[in-house]
Amino acid sequence: MAAPTSTVDLSAALITTPVPIGHWLAILPVAHCITLGAVLLMLRGYPRLQARLAIPGLAALALIDAALLAKVAADGPLTMVMGRWLPPFGIAFTVDLFGALMAFTAALAALAGGIYALADIGESGRRYGFFPLLMLLMAGVTGAFLTGDIFNLYVWFEVLLISSFGLIILGSEREQIDGALKYAVLNLIATTLFLVGVGILYAAFGTLNMADIAAKAGDLRGTAPLMTLASLFLLAFGMKAAAFPVNFWLPAAYHTPRIVVSALFAGLLTKVGIYALIRVMVMLLPVERQELSPVIALVAAATIVVGALGALAENDIRRLFGYVVISGIGNMLAGVALGGLGGISGAVFYALHSMVLMTALYLAAGEIARRGGGFSLSALGGLYRQSGGFTALSLVLFLAACGLPPFSGFWPKVILVKASLDLGAWWLAASILLGGFLTTIAFGRLFLLAYWRPAAIALTPSGPRWCTGLPLAALTALVIGFGILPEQLLALSQSVAAGLADPQAYLHSVFPEGRAP
Repeated sequence: MAAPTSTVDLSAALITTPVPIGHWLAILPVAHCITLGAVLLMLRGYPRLQARLAIPGLAALALIDAALLAKVAADGPLTMVMGRWLPPFGIAFTVDLFGALMAFTAALAALAGGIYALADIGESGRRYGFFPLLMLLMAGVTGAFLTGDIFNLYVWFEVLLISSFGLIILGSEREQIDGALKYAVLNLIATTLFLVGVGILYAAFGTLNMADIAAKAGDLRGTAPLMTLASLFLLAFGMKAAAFPVNFWLPAAYHTPRIVVSALFAGLLTKVGIYALIRVMVMLLPVERQELSPVIALVAAATIVVGALGALAENDIRRLFGYVVISGIGNMLAGVALGGLGGISGAVFYALHSMVLMTALYLAAGEIARRGGGFSLSALGGLYRQSGGFTALSLVLFLAACGLPPFSGFWPKVILVKASLDLGAWWLAASILLGGFLTTIAFGRLFLLAYWRPAAIALTPSGPRWCTGLPLAALTALVIGFGILPEQLLALSQSVAAGLADPQAYLHSVFPEGRAP
């Protein structure tokens, strides 16, 4: 009989061989964000210098994440264990293709947001810590994608939440405080549920390492309350991702901060919730995911349709885009419900597409307000006559959000619809198509009112600024590239799905042969 975990030979758990240099890449992105955030905080009295350091720092983060992605794609998952102790004693950063892809895409979105912030965040916002908070936000987001320990996933959630609270109230306007309160209450409830789940999990498994949990889940399925754990994690991560029926906090909060903050929130924060849900439900608790799949599918369909109907009813562009975020979360949840290579690869593809697209859409909303004088559809008009180039760029983003070809939103929806029909879930496929149809109507209304309709008052032409035009153009180019040349991203998404379904490479990265406790 195997010895219990509590009697593990400590000498066998201590790593004695040198750590390969490439494995330091696993923690370098987080260390970079925390260090740069601390430096920027010390320079809060020098707002111009902050920006000059932050933008190169964000570019460096993207390069580090690109190197990490290339390393993982070439050599498979890599692990860096703190203190050189194997789990359950040491805390591990374990990076597989899923985490590396999400971290790299998040870094690109953050770089675009940082450049846009040069125009959107004034000297007062910089003095109150926009750039330090942005770097700490990226530390939390990146740490969540790269950690191999579920308790530390909770810790990185807390890091990104604390920094997001600071960003959402930057400016201290009444509307911001109200939005921040709703945002904080729901997210703190979700965090509490997550922590309760982590406590139950540790009591059952005696470990918090994800590879260790995945290896032991099969043996403990008859005795541990794994269905209770799966339900708790589904609720907690569903709240963080703004899934129905706990989605109301997002459109009430995301329209209140500065537009670049809304863009970063829409592109990154809900995707961390989706990432955590996929990681836990697909890799750690696959049997429980299968049993909960009808519930997840119903939640997904409701989230898609409610989000699309909300977008159709909104007059404020920022709130409209908030409901588009929610509808997209429903599509990702549909992939989780379907499971298999098709469902999970479709959810991953959609998540990567949504990180880029939603950041770009909110940045475009900022340009709409700058050119048209506000965010209200009732007052907007004449944007086509003012700038044909910006109109064409906006139309690309709108079509991508609707899931229409030849842009990035088309392919993941095709994958998800096919996976639904292959499993006989025609009603889920219908909800995905219905959501796309309603979203098309919502964006058609937006285009006709804000761009095509003549302006009610004479508009003062406002030329492009490089710090707003460049990130928007770059993100739009990615949306076009993902749509026209989807093969590489589709292959990566399928590799992610295969790695989550069979995590042997992930487990071997943490426990090389002969070292597992």
